[in-house]
Amino acid sequence: MMNEVPAREVILTGVREVDDKLGGGIPVGSLALIEGHSDAGKSIVCQQLTYGALRDGICVAYFTTENTVKSLIAQMDSLSLHTLDHFLSDRFRIYPLSMRSDITDGEKPLNDLLVHMSRLPAHFRLLIVDSITVLIAHSRQVAITDFFSWCKQLCDEGRSIFLVAHSYAFDEDILGRTRSLCDAHLRLRLEQMGDRLVKIMEVLKVRGADRPTGDVVSFEVEPKVGMRIIPLAKARV
Repeated sequence: MMNEVPAREVILTGVREVDDKLGGGIPVGSLALIEGHSDAGKSIVCQQLTYGALRDGICVAYFTTENTVKSLIAQMDSLSLHTLDHFLSDRFRIYPLSMRSDITDGEKPLNDLLVHMSRLPAHFRLLIVDSITVLIAHSRQVAITDFFSWCKQLCDEGRSIFLVAHSYAFDEDILGRTRSLCDAHLRLRLEQMGDRLVKIMEVLKVRGADRPTGDVVSFEVEPKVGMRIIPLAKARV
């Protein structure tokens, strides 16, 4: 009898429809770019992925420019993504990043961030940075490419790194280069459908997914629920 090949470890959101679009989950060891418009749901997707990873025994380090430790835990709790126990048991670390809007050189902070990530204990296997927008917008193209390349090397050593950015932070040329370095690429936008704005996530790439990936999922963010999927046909009514 042939030995069964063990299933590849993946990171899930816990939302079945979204995980299906991701081809069954983003494989551990992936470098992922999550980009899109303001208020399009990038942070919510990261929080769902964080909760899914913690639930499956993967320790997470979350770097945030938009929250304090207390506010991130409270925000996730309001969506029924309960992480306090994980935080208290040091399986979930939160690192608030102070990013001034008037920053003129993002390269030193990018390098400092990379050093911090590389020095985390090895059992923190999912690292999320929400977001790198300010740093990217004020760095040279070569520094941005180097940052993504070093992140990719950390992923080759067993980490998973998810980087969040507003689309406007990248020149089109550098965006193409960074996309090619990434194993997964999600793009989010807002779309007017009838009398409401709906969040749209495009799954552009998930390298190594167990199943074919989908292309588009539409959702809203609902208190005590988190991501609530809206069928596109219904949303357009």
